[in-house]
Amino acid sequence: MAFLRELFQKNFSTLLTMALLVLVPLVGSSSLVLVLARHQELLHHLTPLQLVLYFALMGLTMAVALTNSTFVVIVTGYFLGWAGLPGMVASYALAAALGYELARRLDQDKLRSFLHRFPKADAVLAELHNQSWQLILLTRLSPVLPFALMTFVLAIVGVPRGRFLAASVLGMLPRSLFFYWLGTKASDVWALLNNPDEGTLSKLVLLALVVASLLGLYLVFNRALQQVLRRNAPTSKN
Repeated sequence: MAFLRELFQKNFSTLLTMALLVLVPLVGSSSLVLVLARHQELLHHLTPLQLVLYFALMGLTMAVALTNSTFVVIVTGYFLGWAGLPGMVASYALAAALGYELARRLDQDKLRSFLHRFPKADAVLAELHNQSWQLILLTRLSPVLPFALMTFVLAIVGVPRGRFLAASVLGMLPRSLFFYWLGTKASDVWALLNNPDEGTLSKLVLLALVVASLLGLYLVFNRALQQVLRRNAPTSKN
């Protein structure tokens, strides 16, 4: 209990930000659904400059958790088709880069400094840092882990910037391609946004992504923990 109390006292702003990164996308995406439902012409026949501004805006809103990444993918696939896919990937990269920088500046290494006082927790984080490629790929693979929140968490635990950006984009591709395809095939995008897992195929794909991500994360965390325990285990003397 003392650990949790001190954690909240010394890292309240960081923990509050993490909570907002879960809640705000729900509100922001719902608001945009209402706007686009009433003004669908906004995303029809965009000029090249308007397309660039659209993808930049989507990257910014995902970075600051104003929109849900699944929402952005479905809407882009529906209105822009496969021609918009490269711009969508660029939006993800922009969102990851902006989110990473914002997280580092907001936290200012306060959480890492706090965990340095607890050797075992700090040692596990160090091991996870060594396995950051797998960690980033698996967190991005899951459709149930919020994009902005995972960006914030991965940034404040100190994964390298270049590795973070590359693995984020690569890890997002499988689920993004699936939801993008759903958007291009949708006859009623608003019903799809309200229930993106409708249909047997959608349920099976989502289940496979979630299971693969969670199982992989469990194995990564368990391997990191076991390595720390082996390193700290007392050696027997002959």
